[in-house]
Amino acid sequence: MIVSVMSMPDGVMTRIRPAEVRERLATSPFLLVDVELPEETAPDEQPLVHLLGLDAAKLGWLGREGEAARAEFLGDSAAFVLPAVEEGRIVHVHAVVTETYLVTAHRGAVGLLASLTARFPHERPPDAVGMLFLLLDEGLETYRRSAIQALLDVEDLEDEMFRRRQPEQLYRLARMRRTAALLHHTLLPYHQVTEEAFTRRMMSGSFPEARQRLAHEFQRSANLTLTAIESLQEAARRAFASYASLVSGDQNGVINRLAIVSTIFLPLTFVTGFFGMNFEYLTNELKSRAIFWLLAVGLQVVFLAAALLVLHRTGLWRRLQDEEGRLDDT
Repeated sequence: MIVSVMSMPDGVMTRIRPAEVRERLATSPFLLVDVELPEETAPDEQPLVHLLGLDAAKLGWLGREGEAARAEFLGDSAAFVLPAVEEGRIVHVHAVVTETYLVTAHRGAVGLLASLTARFPHERPPDAVGMLFLLLDEGLETYRRSAIQALLDVEDLEDEMFRRRQPEQLYRLARMRRTAALLHHTLLPYHQVTEEAFTRRMMSGSFPEARQRLAHEFQRSANLTLTAIESLQEAARRAFASYASLVSGDQNGVINRLAIVSTIFLPLTFVTGFFGMNFEYLTNELKSRAIFWLLAVGLQVVFLAAALLVLHRTGLWRRLQDEEGRLDDT
């Protein structure tokens, strides 16, 4: 377990022994405490609330592995389990805030906290609640960056498909679609619980106006982030439809070519099949070389000329050549 504290307004992050945390929470008027727990829960691991001296009845879940999204107000404190995107995977940060301190806990190292503390010198939060809203906004920012980057990747891949379609593009599209589903599946429950919690808190009439503005700004950012993820999902679906259209176009081209071949060779097959039958008239009467050349070759030339004339008049061959030219140009 690694415990780091930051006293404001100094803004310097230092590590302390776990035994000192409870005293710092009781004496410091403006404090950030970050607890990095092992990635896997040890069999003899003690509940984090005992170390911090917090209410075990209300916060017994703090630091516990596998907790779902949470947002609730507990009298003079509030508790959150917020998701964040960390190198393509979803991590959860537990947070408890009061008027004097903000406690965060997570499994393993999380870059979210480093990004949060880097904002303090510029944002200068006035209190622990201000730090909490910066944390919530930073968590949304990880989703927003991931969604926008994935959206750009989908658009680039779609352009690449139109230039030259390759089977591997389908697998890349599938991965991006799974990414969009993961972002939406993890953010939507968190968005719902925070929306409900903040709305209920603001309707109570005991929420200060300054914090109501922060809550409204957070709700607006959450809606924009969710919209960006939904745009990513729609772009992934559109790219899949584009890929299917390209495959369908290639198949139509193959079918058209087979139709042309059939148009040319089907009459020839009929002529050779008909004169290959062992009818008495065919075997006894059609014996001269002239008749052979007339029927075996002449009829085939006539049928071939007729087939080419039909293709020329209908413009089918020209359309196929034009389609191939457009594909080559792209």
